[in-house]
Amino acid sequence: MRAMTVDVRYCTTEDGVQIAYSRVGEGPPLIRVLGWFTHLEYELNTNMWGGYRKTLAERYTTVVYDGRGSGLSDRDAARISRQGFFKDLQAVIDTTGFDRVALFGISQGGSVAIRYALDNPERVSHLALYGTFARPPMDREEVRTRMSLMRQGWGSDLPAHRQFFTSLFMPDNPTPDDLRAFNELQRISAEPDAAAAIFAASAPDPDLFEQLKDVTTPTLVMHRRGDAIAPFEEGRAIASKIPGARFLALEGSNHTLTASEAGVWETIANAVDELIQPDAAPRKTREPSTFRTVLFTDIVGHTEMMSRLGDEAGRDVLREHERITRDVLKANGGTEVKTMGDGFMASFGSITRAVECAIAFQKAFDEHNRSAQEPLRVRVGLNAGEPIEEDGDLFGATVILAARIAAKADGGEILVSDVVRGLCSGKGFLFADRGDFVAKGFEEPVHLYEISWRG
Repeated sequence: MRAMTVDVRYCTTEDGVQIAYSRVGEGPPLIRVLGWFTHLEYELNTNMWGGYRKTLAERYTTVVYDGRGSGLSDRDAARISRQGFFKDLQAVIDTTGFDRVALFGISQGGSVAIRYALDNPERVSHLALYGTFARPPMDREEVRTRMSLMRQGWGSDLPAHRQFFTSLFMPDNPTPDDLRAFNELQRISAEPDAAAAIFAASAPDPDLFEQLKDVTTPTLVMHRRGDAIAPFEEGRAIASKIPGARFLALEGSNHTLTASEAGVWETIANAVDELIQPDAAPRKTREPSTFRTVLFTDIVGHTEMMSRLGDEAGRDVLREHERITRDVLKANGGTEVKTMGDGFMASFGSITRAVECAIAFQKAFDEHNRSAQEPLRVRVGLNAGEPIEEDGDLFGATVILAARIAAKADGGEILVSDVVRGLCSGKGFLFADRGDFVAKGFEEPVHLYEISWRG
């Protein structure tokens, strides 16, 4: 992604804090309120966040800002407080020159946006909330534990110190690029003491939840079913308390959306349009692709192997894994969608060919392991449906569930959904019942089957 220049400007809060903000696009004013850590320049030049800002700017005068303690704003940890967050937002709204604005509150920023709408209903035209909470999401002991982790390792050059938070924000199959981008955002967005202070101050007002019934602003509440940061039930409770609020449930578990989840941002953007500009023409949406079987592979014990062998020798093993995988895909008519370093995602127009390919994978690696100094134990998972396709990549619940199924398998196993099992009926494959499986981010259990490939 080519680096882009962001037009950064500054405004001053009533208590003298310099707040960095940027403004882009044309249309009704929409201000993003995001709480914990932000960095205007870095966000714009990553695939994870730059895309959605551009999407919103297609129809709105979009304003984003770094709150006190973060990014390009003043970073004095001593001036970070819950009331300070409201002063930051007030200064930005006043600077825009608009009489009324829509607020897009994300995560902790949602409680700030709600409070501002309660106190200043004449200034807020619409309220869009994503992954937010109106009650403390954790107890005091957990808050103290996380603050200690931040102070000890937040500013470290070792990403492992920040990986704990990354895994909470993005548990749902982030790519290595996603992990690196999010780890880096943490590092550059705030100093350790400021990060801890922002976290400590991010709890909503104690009475906010009970005051939701007094919100008069038209409101949209969006929440992911498997969100590990802000529980799904909290989003549903907020929507039920705010009079007339619309609730949109989103599949998946990532609190922070990854670059591969463009389809989710598209859904969010359309929902925001319906809230703020109900008469606007619908955005161009991606059409579901034809029926596909989606296959995921993954090397079991990859991290341990790389640590034991070292980068150079470990990379030699991975190259052999990639060669075998691509040879088998080619021989069985599979399309490589992408590789994740220690695994592959592939798709097939024929469900029979997909299952045959999965069996061929295990036989090929079994043969390789008989003479290899470093055996490769690979697990495979398959699901079938109508994923969404864009620019050669696949998205949607069909893909997410296929990845979840693969993660459930052991090395040398092939697990498939009941959809795959049913469509392969009478084709000569041997299936063993593995029972029900409740995948993260899905409400209904999925019945799994193991495919026998030996013999």
